[in-house]
Amino acid sequence: MEFHAEFAAHRGQFSIEMRLNTRSARVGILGESGAGKSMTLRAVAGLLKPATGRIEIDGRTLFDSSAGVNLPARERNTGYVFQQYALFPHRTVAENIAFGLAHLSRDEQEARVRALLGRMHLEDMGARYPQQLSGGQQQRVALARALATDPRILLLDEPLSALDFHIRGLVEKELIDTLADFSGLALYVSHNLEEVYRLCDEILVLARGRVMAFGAKEEIFLRPPSAEVARLTGCKNLSKAQVTEDGRILALDWGVPLRVSQPHARAQHVGIRANHIVFADAPGGENVFSCAVVGSSETPFRRTVYLRFGTAVGSGPHLQAEVQRDRWEELKGRPMPWHVRLDPGRVFVMPE
Repeated sequence: MEFHAEFAAHRGQFSIEMRLNTRSARVGILGESGAGKSMTLRAVAGLLKPATGRIEIDGRTLFDSSAGVNLPARERNTGYVFQQYALFPHRTVAENIAFGLAHLSRDEQEARVRALLGRMHLEDMGARYPQQLSGGQQQRVALARALATDPRILLLDEPLSALDFHIRGLVEKELIDTLADFSGLALYVSHNLEEVYRLCDEILVLARGRVMAFGAKEEIFLRPPSAEVARLTGCKNLSKAQVTEDGRILALDWGVPLRVSQPHARAQHVGIRANHIVFADAPGGENVFSCAVVGSSETPFRRTVYLRFGTAVGSGPHLQAEVQRDRWEELKGRPMPWHVRLDPGRVFVMPE
């Protein structure tokens, strides 16, 4: 399966320029609110007509401005799960799922609906109405409706964002299983980077309607091409950088010289992710620096620790580290200064 989209589209004062070529099964589209994520899905679905460009899947053209091709949404073979699910309140669950199946016989419709109700663990809910369902159940109905037409492209617009925290994990697991069985292309929109990482193979990063980065998720997270992409993918530790005569990189905002594994002749910024910071047991060694703890915050499973290089507390932290709760219990009684190691293989450098 091969998907190609290269188009420009406008809505009011906002413009987007999209370029995506992939053979992947699951592509996450990551970006802040207003970056153009939902607009991208609407253009692929045929709900928004681009000004120029081309969209095709497996050689089938969905849109081509130069050739005058613009297939209507009903002919694009896409399934769409909207952010708020957009279920028809006056239709039952079974009727919602069957909405796009008018071309099938009644027996075929009923068989497909029954199969999807079973697949989504909704066997006893076909006669209910959306307002009688929980948020997680509504999400599964919306997903079943999107899958009912056997689409080649599945478009998911922040499908977990409307769910309460306590059921989000359960629904996400069901979604992971569904996508594993889906044979087409899934475009998954979110601003939650951990969610995108768990669900997708490749990541496209959008900002202000422009593609900032695209590639395998491991590559994007471990070697972001710019400081902006690093920030948009959740990196909390970024500094301006300068290459020194001895081949190291001076992190200007942190005031420490670093050895790095990546090529860095054009380094303008340097960064390291919070979960990649290691607390050393003693001073000395490559990229090991003394630091002071200037604050911390906690979640049920991990601790965020704010660090400043040197022994002086100063006015604010240089780094943010994340440690598991059991590791924090080992660390918290240590006398100052502490020592951190910034692994040369985990430090990434960026030319912009």
